[in-house]
Amino acid sequence: MDAVLADVMRDTGASIGLLYLLVPQERSLRLALISGVSPEIAAPWVRVPADAPVPVADAVRDRRFVWLGSRQEIAHRYPRLGIVLPYEFMLAAAPVTDGDTGPVHGGIVLLWPVWHPPRLDDRERAMLDDCCRRAARLLAPVAGQPPPSLPAEPRAVHAARPSETDPALGAAAVEFAERLPVGCCALDLDGRVTFLNSAGARLVDAGAAFLLGRRPWEVLLWLDDPAFEDCYREAVITRRPTSVTVVRRPSTRLRFDLHPDPTGVSVQITEVAGPPPAGPYATTAAATAPGADAPGAAAVSVTAAAAVVGAAGAAGDPARAVPEPVAEPVGAGAVYRLMHLAASLAEAAGVREVVELVADQIVPAFGPQGLVMMSADQGRLRIVGHRGYRQDFVERFDNTPLTADVADAQVLATGVPLFFTDVDDLLRAHPHAPRYEGRNAWAFLPLIASGRPVGSLILSYEQPRPFPPAERALLTSLAGLIAQAVARARLYDAKQSLAHSLQTGLLPHSLDPPPGVNVAARYLPAGHGMDVGGDFYDLVRATPTTAIAVIGDVQGHNTAAAALMGQVRTAVHAHATAGASPGDILARTNRLLTDLDPDRFTSCLIAELDLAQGRLRLATAGHPPPLLRGPDGGARVLDVEPGLVLGIAPDVTYRTTEMPWEPGSVLALYTDGLVEAPGTDLGTAMTDLAGRLARSRFGDDPDRLADELIRHVEDATHRTDDVALLLVHRAS
Repeated sequence: MDAVLADVMRDTGASIGLLYLLVPQERSLRLALISGVSPEIAAPWVRVPADAPVPVADAVRDRRFVWLGSRQEIAHRYPRLGIVLPYEFMLAAAPVTDGDTGPVHGGIVLLWPVWHPPRLDDRERAMLDDCCRRAARLLAPVAGQPPPSLPAEPRAVHAARPSETDPALGAAAVEFAERLPVGCCALDLDGRVTFLNSAGARLVDAGAAFLLGRRPWEVLLWLDDPAFEDCYREAVITRRPTSVTVVRRPSTRLRFDLHPDPTGVSVQITEVAGPPPAGPYATTAAATAPGADAPGAAAVSVTAAAAVVGAAGAAGDPARAVPEPVAEPVGAGAVYRLMHLAASLAEAAGVREVVELVADQIVPAFGPQGLVMMSADQGRLRIVGHRGYRQDFVERFDNTPLTADVADAQVLATGVPLFFTDVDDLLRAHPHAPRYEGRNAWAFLPLIASGRPVGSLILSYEQPRPFPPAERALLTSLAGLIAQAVARARLYDAKQSLAHSLQTGLLPHSLDPPPGVNVAARYLPAGHGMDVGGDFYDLVRATPTTAIAVIGDVQGHNTAAAALMGQVRTAVHAHATAGASPGDILARTNRLLTDLDPDRFTSCLIAELDLAQGRLRLATAGHPPPLLRGPDGGARVLDVEPGLVLGIAPDVTYRTTEMPWEPGSVLALYTDGLVEAPGTDLGTAMTDLAGRLARSRFGDDPDRLADELIRHVEDATHRTDDVALLLVHRAS
């Protein structure tokens, strides 16, 4: 699989590549392979829910190619992505599948610098399609073999390097860099120092041995502003030179010119003359075109030298070092990840969605190896989600009383977070605290919204951790965002539960067809929003051999619509049992609604099923026409004269249409949510539904037939309207 990703990046000129695998049981995509970028930068997208508003999820879900040709287009179509990566690049996402009808195994994402043409050419598209087919064939299940396993962490696919460098040339490159009066530094794609010459060590006032393998902005206190890290991130993502000018306290101004390539970033460090800027940082972002020299000095590439020297090849005095910093800064990456989480939480609806977002994003993005999220409910803490722990370990602490002398309850009582830097620190405060194997530092964070406790969040780390002030402030802010999201989600869930209880209470609990008739009904609420819908259906026994099938849709999605729906159902039921014809039922119900003046209209369709005469009698008030599948399996849209929707004008007549109803036939009544979709012609959609009805193998089984007909709208993510379906089958 590594070769597939490497080949498509080489053949299309992409600078960054990500390969995702679909995890059906989790309804998510997991990042499996990564190339050309640090896992740290990709952390917010290690696990992507299948319905998330990100390019790869859209590509996989809709089986389509996604192209984003500019920063403006990214910000417009995918604002979350634009927040975390506010740089210039182009992006393509495609599903990993072996054809238009084959299963989708995952997705691939490729990024290009902005000097790439605004569209992929035919050759590049062909290369990308071939990559998807190759990957699909490798991922396709083989009889008798287990499916490919998912890696615990994304695996890096490194760019091809030149053949082994002559040691003499490597040594000459190091000597060349040492003779330069400017600082030369090399960073890998993860931002860690792999080479630093003596001039660079002097300018940054830190020894090469100390900096080797570390990120400069994490260990040099005067470089703790996000500006430098952001400059590095921009260089890696855009593959363009960037620069930043920083003041090394008290007054030395240093300019860092970053020159990226597929293997890392070469950094030129020069001292800048002149008065210090107004603030400690002055950033000159994306200053030069590819290959252009930075002003004032020649650009020097030392990536090859770094590859030869490696961990043992640091130039300068190895004894020269600075003490370990007393505080760890919060870099640009953490700030962007916090923004991404905030944007994601703002779109989350229920508590379960909030929990999944928190668990999926905090562990890869903020560094803990374990997470437990607890919700305060009726005086107890209930575990609502976790990562990095065995289920049996977590279950021991479910339903902890809020009065218990444990850290997770204590932080909720006091509102003050607790940080334990190592095991001894934890046991001093809580001698009997349980410890999960391999965990050596903990953060216990209260989740408090508007002064009210909603839960607690526990983060655990494998290594002892000092939790400097900046990190404590970041985690506390994180807890505040999560608490607000949980509070909103609880309110959403409560209203959603109330609305759906009202909806189901107004719909019939069971349908009582006459002998020789089988029925099936389905109702799906709208995928978004907290209000109840107005779709309804019913089946009324009029005589021993006749029944009245009803389906309708009240305008709106709120309790007023539900109340009107209940009134319409009651009126139709009363007139149906009185022996009125379908047209008369609609006319009488319409007069009632206009007298009530509900300020909203209702569509409705009435079908009288007469077993003795073998006929259907139909009338409609602005409702989508029914479908009829004959005993031969053919299906068509019935031609029923449309009437005015109910509730508009009082004196309206509705014509009743009569037609044969043969044994073995299926009558399908539905609301517009089953057929309406943005950009789709309603007539075409109804014809397509009739086609699915005709092709089904379940013409004699209404329940299985109903499941098949609504399958394409079961995903609530894109369902914007209620769906009601009533099938009536006359036995042969």
